[in-house]
Amino acid sequence: MTLLSRAPRVRSLNWVLLAPALALVAGVLLLPLVQSLFRSFGGLEFTLAHYERLFTDGVTLTVLGRTAGTAAIVTVVTVLLGYPYAYLMTRVGPRLRGVLLVIVLVPFWTSVMARNFAWIVLLQRGGPVQNFFDALGADDVVFYGTVVGVTVAMSQVLLPFMVLPLYSTLGSIDRKLLLAAQGLGSSPLAAFWKVYWPLSRSGVVSGLILVFTLSLGFYVTPALLGSPQQSLIAQLLAQRTTQLLDFAGASALGLLVLAVTLVLVVWANRIGGTISAIGVVATSKAKDTP
Repeated sequence: MTLLSRAPRVRSLNWVLLAPALALVAGVLLLPLVQSLFRSFGGLEFTLAHYERLFTDGVTLTVLGRTAGTAAIVTVVTVLLGYPYAYLMTRVGPRLRGVLLVIVLVPFWTSVMARNFAWIVLLQRGGPVQNFFDALGADDVVFYGTVVGVTVAMSQVLLPFMVLPLYSTLGSIDRKLLLAAQGLGSSPLAAFWKVYWPLSRSGVVSGLILVFTLSLGFYVTPALLGSPQQSLIAQLLAQRTTQLLDFAGASALGLLVLAVTLVLVVWANRIGGTISAIGVVATSKAKDTP
């Protein structure tokens, strides 16, 4: 039997091996999405009322705006903290780089619930944060139950999702390019902005999209550290499904968030990100959404 004649059989065998995984994806992911899409349009009675309500209901618009603002702030905070940290990881020796990498990976080995309860202890009334501000003369500063507290905790939880893509990209940049630019008369700042920054853009974009999209669907941290009066999208989804039993409205809201996520990921892929971010986003959302 020749190699050419065996090739079709190998391809057929590959599809057979892929069949269980494809069936699992179809049953766990695609089927619920189709059901949500069907419900969002009113089932057999086709209607756009549930989508119209998203943009006319004052409560929903307020929650959408609050969620988008919180996600944007968390994204900015993580890139401001993550970029210098990732850059430092590329400049130190192998031993210290390993220590810095372990520090980044430790949150992945710690339960999300444990990290959030630790933030509750820090931010609650009478906690270390309030005592610190009291010592500075600022009385009654309590971040527990506020958007500020949620933003701080989410920034810490999502920081590794910014650092790892940045480190992967920054570590592949040849620093001789910076030396060459400086040798041609460029200042260190100009060399960084014109040479190093454009080369690091793909890692920055990947981190931005990962953190922003994960922030849009974050549930555990806002539910534990926030308040019902300042809820985010995931909390509103949980309320509509478990308390109001508004499955059609919740489906429309969930699909809107999904559409925004996919648009952002495709945009990131076009300008220098990576389409593999979809897998990370989907996996992380599955862990943190109700």
